[in-house]
Amino acid sequence: MTIRNMTLADLQLVLHWAASEGWNPGLDDAAAFMAADPQGFFIKEIKGVPVAAISVVNHTDHFAFLGLYICHPDHRGQGHGWDIWQAGMAHAGSRTVGLDGVPDQQANYAKSGFIYASRTIRYEGNLSAGQAIDVAPSTTKLLAVDKVATGLKRVGFTSDWFADTAHRKTVAHGDGYATFRKCQDGTKIGPLYANTDAKARALLAACPWDGPVYIDVPQECTALTALVTQMGFAPVFETARMYKGAPPDAKPPAFHAIATMELG
Repeated sequence: MTIRNMTLADLQLVLHWAASEGWNPGLDDAAAFMAADPQGFFIKEIKGVPVAAISVVNHTDHFAFLGLYICHPDHRGQGHGWDIWQAGMAHAGSRTVGLDGVPDQQANYAKSGFIYASRTIRYEGNLSAGQAIDVAPSTTKLLAVDKVATGLKRVGFTSDWFADTAHRKTVAHGDGYATFRKCQDGTKIGPLYANTDAKARALLAACPWDGPVYIDVPQECTALTALVTQMGFAPVFETARMYKGAPPDAKPPAFHAIATMELG
């Protein structure tokens, strides 16, 4: 039995597992995830065969985020999940740890000291491809907006996340921003930051690709919930945002959606 840090190839394999579970990861997620904390991704092997994985990404000296907690279906019920959990949590040290937990795991997370904070609700809708609506977004401004909105200076993650690739685009409208990423199915939007209804609508209209669209909205963001509902989006999935330790001092704008359930 071996528990070790993932390579990029390992992470791509685990994202394939996630796709098989219906988690619908982005096509360009692996490199951006790894950039957040290269030592924060763990895989367990039995005789060289990967059986379980977890990520606990240390965004700052005080905060980490847990995700990609998954055991291959052929190896469940054998204690592999607990082994990999302990390795991931050890990496976080004394940091506060956040996660977005699926309903059937929330009781287990509570047993490990995680406290429920709120729900995150995934909405699905359809958008037609639009066009970028402003000059190329400034990375410096994006990082500043993200720091206020999340309460975290998560430079490693956001620097890569906001960099355009073939399957991920970030657009700006005034001081509002949105990132679109092509996924196994459709497009996910996140994060989205806007302080007015008009800016939020303009950002949504700038989706680079046709087809189904998914956006993860915190329960307390009633403004964006009302907007996407009005646009014909419907809830399809939910998680619980939970923390072990004090949550970050986040001050998001009126319209906001999280970046990704895997890294927060």
